[in-house]
Parts: sequence; structure tokens; C-alpha cells
Amino acid sequence: MLLAKQRRRRAMLPTHTRVWGYIQDATVGYGYRPLRAALWLTTLLACGALFFRARPPAPLEPEKAPPFNAVVYTLDLLVPITAFGQDVAFASRSTGQWLAYALTAAGWILTTTVAAGISRAINRQ
Repeated sequence: MLLAKQRRRRAMLPTHTRVWGYIQDATVGYGYRPLRAALWLTTLLACGALFFRARPPAPLEPEKAPPFNAVVYTLDLLVPITAFGQDVAFASRSTGQWLAYALTAAGWILTTTVAAGISRAINRQ
């Protein structure tokens, strides 16, 4: 019922806000379906890990860099509150650099959406 209300409200918004509404609806159902964000995060983690395993980034300082781990590197990019040190020790190039930017942006969007969904769920109870 509340989700339908959000969808009806979206139709009356300006175009840029309506686009954001479609993104919110598709990713987490306006915060009423936060488990969707976990699915998106898991999917992005798997895709990023597979890509960076096949095309590992170069270490910035080879003598000081920790051993590269594609999953941890992707997790470092995707979740803004983690600090495993992989993202600052390695630098992607070309397509990998654009993927790193996209993962970072998606991580911020999904993380803030999950936080909003959790706070909404807590306020309802």
C-alpha cells in the first residue's frame, strides 16, 4: 500500500526526480524492500571480483602492496565503510578504472538506500 503510494506520487514529480524514483523502486522498492539491495550488492561483488580476477590492477608500490585479492578489492570499492587497503594499494586502468568508479558510485547509492530502508523499518515498528 505504501509502495503503491510512492509510485503514484512519482508520476507527479519533475523528470530528474522521477528518474531517481525509478532507480529507488527497481533497487529497493523505495526502502520497503531492502533485501533487494543485498541482492544487487552481491551481484555487483561477484561481477567485480570476476572482472578483477581476470584483469588484476597494477600495484601502486609493488614492494609495499599486499597480495591482491579480487573479492576484497571489489568489496573495498563497493562498500564505502570498509577499509581493507586493497583499493589504495592498487590502481585499475582503462575499463577496470571505469568499473571501479561505477562500483564505488553503486556502493554509495545502495548503502545509503539500505540505511534509509532500515531506518524506515525501525520507525514503523
